[in-house]
Amino acid sequence: MNPYQAGIRLLPNAVTVLALCLGLSAVNFALAGRFELCIAAAFGAALCDALDGGLARLLDASSKIGQELDSLSDLVSFGVAPALVLYIWALQGTRLGWVVALIFAVCMALRLARFNTLIDDGDQPPFAKEFFVGVPAPAAALTAGLPLYLYLHFGAGWWSAPLAVGIWALVTAALMVSRIPTLSLKTARVRPQWIAPLLVLVGAAAAILLTAPFLGMAIIAVGYLLLIPYTVYRWVWLSRHPEAWGVPVRERRAVARAARSARRLGLRPPLRRRVAGRASAVARGMAGMGRRRTDDGAGLGHGPARPARSLGALGQSRRLPSNNRRRITAPLSRLGLRRR
Repeated sequence: MNPYQAGIRLLPNAVTVLALCLGLSAVNFALAGRFELCIAAAFGAALCDALDGGLARLLDASSKIGQELDSLSDLVSFGVAPALVLYIWALQGTRLGWVVALIFAVCMALRLARFNTLIDDGDQPPFAKEFFVGVPAPAAALTAGLPLYLYLHFGAGWWSAPLAVGIWALVTAALMVSRIPTLSLKTARVRPQWIAPLLVLVGAAAAILLTAPFLGMAIIAVGYLLLIPYTVYRWVWLSRHPEAWGVPVRERRAVARAARSARRLGLRPPLRRRVAGRASAVARGMAGMGRRRTDDGAGLGHGPARPARSLGALGQSRRLPSNNRRRITAPLSRLGLRRR
């Protein structure tokens, strides 16, 4: 293997190790009382976690060791490190502070273990790849720091009380191990008419992060939580509209509206395969009977042979004897069809 190619394939794992180091550095900054640097380190770890998977797919450098290393890095950076930072900042010295930190770290481990098992699960619906099950690890770590963001921007308040911090950490841990669907940004698609407003929002968020970073982090965390009800609604809507599963996102609404209109008008879906096969067998039999009649007529010298009529022509002909009409229309009645 080319040494340059080997170095390029090592790049995603190097980014994952960098995320691990940033997560551990957040704990060191917390021990030194530099909680603003804790948030910067956690934010950097989240960026590295978002980049390593994309780099692995872009460079075709995905490997089993990379997947395992990514899970271990997420556990340390977004499970152990946030739990220790919250414990050092507000929960140290309380009776149940260490219990809250342990529960948060254990829930993160369970969430990552479930994520790894769902990767190879073939029983999921086709649209399940657009969602996460529960809040993902980086989002959970950034959401758990909401009381700390408010404390660094507004100062001490009810949001920095140990009881409020502990309850919020437990709520975030419950969201991680829950079955609530959350949006996967890797598969998110934006409509063309929403691109310009979205870019304006991105610019506004960047401006807030540069001028008031902790307030900006708090707004992002609250906005992500407010997005969960819409994600649940989208999951329920897709589960109730299977006709939109294999359709691009921009065409799903049109497909669902067409299906609703068809149901309102009383239109039936196409015939099933077994019914269509039975009808085709009847048609072949009638066509063969018509050919035998023409062949017999030609053999007896009654003139040139006429082409065999189709099933519709035979059913609508008035020259056929009544016994032949009954012979033709009887199979049609068994199929649920009616002769006009």
